[in-house]
Amino acid sequence: MNAKATCCASSAKATHNAGPTAPAPQNQPEAAIPAPNERVYMGLPHERYLRPRLYVAAALALPVLALSMGEMLAPWAFAWLPPTLNGWLQLALTTPIFFWAGAPFIRRWWYSIRERDTNMFTLTVTGTGAAYFYSAASLLFSQHFPETLRSGMSAMHGAAAGMSGAAGLPPLYFEATAFITAIVLLGQIIEQRTHSRTDAAIRGLMQLAPKTAHRIRAQDGSEEDVPVDQIRPGDLLRVRPGESLPVDGVLLAEPNGARIGAEIDESMLTGEPLPVEKRAGDTLSAGTLNTTGSFTYRAERVGSDTLLAQIVALVEEAIESEPPIARLADRVSAWFVPSVLGVAALTFFAWGLLGNEHAWLFGLLNAVAVLIIACPCALGLATPVSLVTGIGRGAQVGVLVKDAAALEALSGSTTLIIDKTGTLTEGRPTLSAITPLGGRSESEESLLGLAASAEAPSEHPLGRAIVAAAQKRGLSLLPVSDFHATPGAGVRATVAGRRVEITRASAEEIAAAPLDSSANTQTLVCLRIDGAPAALIALADAIKPSTPAALAALKAQGFHIIMATGDREETARTVAAQLGLDEVHAALSPADKQKLVRAVQARGERIAFAGDGLNDAPALAAANVGIAMGTGTGVAINSAGLVLVKGDLAALARASTLARATLRNIRQNLFWAFAYNSAGIPIAAGLLFPLTGWLLSPMLASIAMCLSSLSVVTNALRLRRLTL
Repeated sequence: MNAKATCCASSAKATHNAGPTAPAPQNQPEAAIPAPNERVYMGLPHERYLRPRLYVAAALALPVLALSMGEMLAPWAFAWLPPTLNGWLQLALTTPIFFWAGAPFIRRWWYSIRERDTNMFTLTVTGTGAAYFYSAASLLFSQHFPETLRSGMSAMHGAAAGMSGAAGLPPLYFEATAFITAIVLLGQIIEQRTHSRTDAAIRGLMQLAPKTAHRIRAQDGSEEDVPVDQIRPGDLLRVRPGESLPVDGVLLAEPNGARIGAEIDESMLTGEPLPVEKRAGDTLSAGTLNTTGSFTYRAERVGSDTLLAQIVALVEEAIESEPPIARLADRVSAWFVPSVLGVAALTFFAWGLLGNEHAWLFGLLNAVAVLIIACPCALGLATPVSLVTGIGRGAQVGVLVKDAAALEALSGSTTLIIDKTGTLTEGRPTLSAITPLGGRSESEESLLGLAASAEAPSEHPLGRAIVAAAQKRGLSLLPVSDFHATPGAGVRATVAGRRVEITRASAEEIAAAPLDSSANTQTLVCLRIDGAPAALIALADAIKPSTPAALAALKAQGFHIIMATGDREETARTVAAQLGLDEVHAALSPADKQKLVRAVQARGERIAFAGDGLNDAPALAAANVGIAMGTGTGVAINSAGLVLVKGDLAALARASTLARATLRNIRQNLFWAFAYNSAGIPIAAGLLFPLTGWLLSPMLASIAMCLSSLSVVTNALRLRRLTL
């Protein structure tokens, strides 16, 4: 069990038992919101559980402070109060603070002892407990304390000790216990709010989908309003202007065959402020907003299968994950907490054995101050708060982080390997020409019909383009059997009793066809019928408008950019020349792409691979970080660590900026948290006393510890305003 498992925000991964593991049904987003009586939220004590304890601790700590310091600051106001009664009042007020308000910390302290997993609560409760039980013993058994302790404190620590010692009582330190408990409660609430703010923002996306939908009855074409959970794939839905879409689906043409359009505001998914024009056949996502006229679409994915629900699930999973840099905090905590306990013990005995007549008392006070100021709350906050904020910021601009480790991997990547089709290009190729081979007599329509029938079950963009061209010409698809697709190679099937194959065209087949110069920018595949080449099919795929600017931004960030494609050499080199890419590798199979990734890694490069197809999945999995286009296949998305919702490289440039800013923020937090602890421990131990005669009060140590944690949280929250 790692040393950070129950320390501050990092406990979310180890003890997560409140947040859902799957998105709530989209018509019931409130199911994912914690109930008021829940005691944990994302593994942390819930704010609803901590807030009343903070109020009680603060309300009781103020009179404790007044009672302990009042006679020194305003003797005229406390002269009437006997010291013994003063002490009993402090004990009565501090006891509920320590045992009730601080109960969550005492439980964690006990777990840390039982599991041998030292953490911030080991130090905090040990320190506050030492102050509380010492003070209680001083009050209950004062007659058994040495006269030197009951005769009062020397001037060097009188301000922190209160005035009880001057009246025959040893000095009491209930105020340290009370205020440290209140301050740590405040820090926990601040930390929990940081997590819940990001989580609530993501969950708020679910509420963008309406709870009802306008379903069109199949019987008579009339509309009925039904709850979203009653919508099933295949239902026809009507969306009016200004309404949000209830489920994912496909935009339909009007009954008269007209190709209609719609303008959809997808900013909640992609971060793009301008509405996106949609045409019949385009996909639509739940939660996006219809900004223009009414339209009809067919439901495709509902409930937890919608893109919106999957985004929520991915973000929740990423928040719970832990990047390699977090192991640094683990390693530091593994030796830091035991070392602090050792320093505190050494401080106590060094003061007791080498000091003056009040030395043991000073040793106890300084040991408690060491425990409090060394509390690694800032160290525990450094990584998770930055990650949670960075992941939430990415979700706002269409960058989904599936695994927190992907952010760290992307920030350190030096080489970007990119697929061509669907990544650099639109991924919506269109059929340009069909050229018969071998003097075949079949018509172009007959050849296209056979090819489209064989490609009908395929999900590859080239296959869909062939099917779309056949449908556009009004060709009927023939029955298919024995369909088999080989990623990166092609398909084969039996169509109307004929054995049909569509594969990458060979150099001999290309040379045998009369092609013009435009073929250099097109993808060429060969249709084979019963084993013999029958036709060369040319498909054109335009470069995405955002690609050139995105590649320029990525190059400016220092990436060496390589294209890896299954397309033929001439097409790949033409596209690469247009985009100014550094290297080109063409005619690659899925295994070849994976080998390329490993070969470049062997040169010492850290690889980010961006792709969208089934044939990219092996390379996505092998790269240091895989980046999938949100418009790509499910296998590619599952193999990647980051998903670009809109599916263009502009989002990849934003993701790289986000990753570098997040890791820079984490390193800043770790540095300052560790530097603060390292500098504070010697001061708390009394290192400055021989030079200045000054000692650090345990209460001042607790305030310094809280300010350190607050500075780490504030630095992490700057990521919310990061320009992407």
